[in-house]
Amino acid sequence: MNHQTEQLYAIPMTIDQAAEVCEWTYPAPYNIYGWLPFEQMQGLGIEFGDPDIRRQQYISIMDEQDRMWGFAQLFPMEGVTRIGLGMRPDWCGLGMGKRFVKCITDEAIRRQPSNEIDLEVLTWNKRAIRTYQQVGFQITDTYERMTKEGNALFHCMVYKPLEK
Repeated sequence: MNHQTEQLYAIPMTIDQAAEVCEWTYPAPYNIYGWLPFEQMQGLGIEFGDPDIRRQQYISIMDEQDRMWGFAQLFPMEGVTRIGLGMRPDWCGLGMGKRFVKCITDEAIRRQPSNEIDLEVLTWNKRAIRTYQQVGFQITDTYERMTKEGNALFHCMVYKPLEK
């Protein structure tokens, strides 16, 4: 399977894709990115477990063979689209992240062209930071905030299109 030539595109996240994402498991230390079981997320009405939030904010990134590469949340804020994303764990670290993040960024621009685009990333996640920088994100701030495992340091990275 040659992932390097696949065309990627964004679609609204389906309920089946949301359930699939909840089954993904990441190795430590990336396991912090795992989700609750989908039925629990639905019961709590949180994130993509809420059909309205899923429809309004969540996209799945697909390829020409209808394989889901991952997902993104395009969270609307005043003048900003904040991206949260997750790539399927068995494809992480294989050099596919740049195309994946570029597809998400392009969709965020298409939806809200006048918005600034940013994301938050844990400061220890050097692999993700390198990928984001290759797409055009720059670290603009570092701060501590709560995670499900306690306080952690995050970078805020803002998208600045790379010169062609």
